Amino acid sequence: MKILILGIDGYLGWSLANYFANEDCQIFGIDSFFRRKWVKDMGSISAIPIASMNSRIKAYEATYKKEMLFYKGDITNYEFLGSKIKEIQPDVIVHFAQCPSAPYSMISQSKSVWVQKNNLIGTLNLIYAAKEYAPDAHIIKLGTMGEYGTPNVDIPEGFFEIEYKGRKDTLPFPRQANSWYHLSKVHDSNNLQFACRNFGLRCTDIMQGVVFGFHGGPNYPAHRKLGTRLDFDQAFGTVINRFCCESIINHAITVYGDGTQIRSFLPLKDCMQCIKLVIQNPPEPRQYKVINQFANIHAINELASKVAGVCKLLSMEVKIVKMKNPRKEVEKHYYNPDNQNLKNLGYTPSSNFDSEIMELIESIKPYKKRIFEYSSVLNPTINW
Repeated sequence: MKILILGIDGYLGWSLANYFANEDCQIFGIDSFFRRKWVKDMGSISAIPIASMNSRIKAYEATYKKEMLFYKGDITNYEFLGSKIKEIQPDVIVHFAQCPSAPYSMISQSKSVWVQKNNLIGTLNLIYAAKEYAPDAHIIKLGTMGEYGTPNVDIPEGFFEIEYKGRKDTLPFPRQANSWYHLSKVHDSNNLQFACRNFGLRCTDIMQGVVFGFHGGPNYPAHRKLGTRLDFDQAFGTVINRFCCESIINHAITVYGDGTQIRSFLPLKDCMQCIKLVIQNPPEPRQYKVINQFANIHAINELASKVAGVCKLLSMEVKIVKMKNPRKEVEKHYYNPDNQNLKNLGYTPSSNFDSEIMELIESIKPYKKRIFEYSSVLNPTINW
């Protein structure tokens, strides 16, 4: 099996390449290294040092004794993307090559336009390149649970049955995105559903919860160049990763607003397990399948308490402080999403949340000084 990972240099992309390294497949990768640039734009770095792509590939091939084929390029360039898909003829295309940050998309007019152009054009190019050169490939697009927003009803997996004026139909569940980034994901979902219906493509659209944790590959830290990145700034640091980095440097755990916001979460290793299950269970041609991918649902206050509790077990005393929410979001709300499709594929959580948080804290402990030097990026300055 040939697996093409778009955005292979990123947090999820590099983790997935390592996760599948011992499987009976060949990994191909494309990346423009935008993630490195975006984090630099935020005045930050990865908490855990990451190697150059050349060094990563050398370590990968030395460790796993298999070749990785990597192509540097921007998938918003159709000629480039089309030529690579034509050359590779992938069986699976995992699409991670997007800007994944709501705050980044809300910084300014130019950033909002850039994020939507980058995300939408890249996906449209993928649709047409797959139609032209690899029509049987299984497209796996990373969406987000944020597409749904926080409706006052249960959240199904993509579709729900509705009755209106005596007639029934199964329709896409309404999306209520809360940023230009999340809206780009909604538009992608609509475009991919249309492409499956009209071009005969097959796609699994993963509505993913907030991912946290670290993937170091086998024998980390002996093979440090196999480690993925871990961001902690206000734009690209997901909430648990940020809380853990704050704790390491004796910075208070900063909760936005009253902390009653409820979200869905998934450890990084479970994200990899889930994507493997999705790859093993492709949809039929013309089928657009939606998977809500998460392990647990927690309020932000619960997460802060969990991190503080793990820190206490490690003889680290941390405070939890609440600050004015820089985001316009509903803080007290109903939230009950379904993930039965994922369970039907065979997903079971790999471990409990506390152990995942402890493993993450232990992974970043050696980089306390590095995180402290960039601690100013923990303070939110992007407001909307």
